[in-house]
Amino acid sequence: MRRLALMALTTTTIACAEENAGSRLWPLPPGAQAVSLFGDTLAAPPLTDEVQMAHEQRLVTAQNNYAADSTAADAIIWLGRRTAYLGQYREAIEVYTKGIELHPKDPRMYRHRGHRYISVRRFDLAVDDLEHAANLILGTEDEIEPDGLPNARNIPTSTLQFNIWYHLGLTYYLTGRFADAVQAYRECMEVSKNPDALVATSYWLYMTLKRLGLDDDAAAALDPISLDMDIIENHTYHRLLLLFTGQLSPTALLNSDDQGEPLTNATMGYGVGNWYALTDRPEEADRVWRTVLSATQWSAFGYIAAEAEIARADTPR
Repeated sequence: MRRLALMALTTTTIACAEENAGSRLWPLPPGAQAVSLFGDTLAAPPLTDEVQMAHEQRLVTAQNNYAADSTAADAIIWLGRRTAYLGQYREAIEVYTKGIELHPKDPRMYRHRGHRYISVRRFDLAVDDLEHAANLILGTEDEIEPDGLPNARNIPTSTLQFNIWYHLGLTYYLTGRFADAVQAYRECMEVSKNPDALVATSYWLYMTLKRLGLDDDAAAALDPISLDMDIIENHTYHRLLLLFTGQLSPTALLNSDDQGEPLTNATMGYGVGNWYALTDRPEEADRVWRTVLSATQWSAFGYIAAEAEIARADTPR
């Protein structure tokens, strides 16, 4: 695929991606981090005491490294990441914006800021950043992206290019730009070099192809998926793909033992709801998606996707 055909950005778009924080952040009531697609203000998602303490300790380390050299790209990125893990997404966006002022050619800054624009429902700005990041990586070697929250094996499963294409595809998907999302996920598949990356990309690619009515292509996207894949962390995406292949049932997934974990709930709930929608059971899809929205982890991608579905359905035509 010709990546430049997808990412033919105008000078205006690139300039927009490099605006400063003051013009990009918008006023909200004290304590609010975002506005939902229904117009509700959202405060930082709650964390357990243990998780809160761990994130705060890591943030202190990041702050110290930043204080030692506030111009270092890595120090800026980790300060933004550690800030965002505490739910302070707007502050993280400001950190990355300052990083862009210092490192305007570093795609990592746009990749991370684009991610956090998704969190706060500014999909337009997320597209700006992630398209610009995609242009910056053209012709470059891919690189492992260190995990901020290491998995059980302490083996990073994603790369910079994977994360740029993955988040760009997601932003297109959330805004109904399904043809663009397919192109982004095709690019993402090219850099999905391990089972965890493969199932994450295949999950969104399959659902996007189905939305476009490309059933044969969607079925082909499931060909590499098997029950015995060596998955380290993306178990929920793997199980949802097995639902799409008919090897698992929606009831089994919704009643699985790991549903007490909020992020898994949002991911699983959105995926099962989407299965209902794709099998022409809209009322059941709506019920599951609204259950997802009754939880508190509003920054999870599954939650945002469920929110987008309900918001579209509730919008007068």
